[in-house]
Amino acid sequence: MRTVILGIGNTILSDEGVGVHAAEALRAAYEVPAGIEVIDGGTAGMELLDPLSGVDLLVVLDAVKAKRAPGTVITLTGKEVPVFFRSKLSPHQVSICDVLASLEFAGDPPKDLVLIGCEPLSLELGTELTPTVAAKVPQMVAAAVAQLAARGIPLTPRRATAEAH
Repeated sequence: MRTVILGIGNTILSDEGVGVHAAEALRAAYEVPAGIEVIDGGTAGMELLDPLSGVDLLVVLDAVKAKRAPGTVITLTGKEVPVFFRSKLSPHQVSICDVLASLEFAGDPPKDLVLIGCEPLSLELGTELTPTVAAKVPQMVAAAVAQLAARGIPLTPRRATAEAH
């Protein structure tokens, strides 16, 4: 089973980069077993087609405008993930939705899709998350770990690994 955890977003637009920060936090906190890739997708577009081809489980971490209170973490699975779950920052930008639509068109979409999103507070220029959204990164990581565990993919916290030795 091929699994990809994909953190996406623009890390110079404050909370827009929360997906990248969450993926980094997951990688720092957990041992990632063979067969699972954690990818910093940043603002990549169609460059993600190859890494996301043939994926059985795709867990996307991202900022999501869902008209909820800033910092609200939402988890959507399968058909709950709307085709256009995030706004493009420019008409030239290719979003993850475009990549997923292309994979669907090619007959190679992820077999299982999970979106863990966080409502942003600020999309202003800045390399730091707002405190409201930064405080939710651990919740996003926990949600990703729970989704993996529910599919029979347990992750081991790095501290537990270090204590065992």
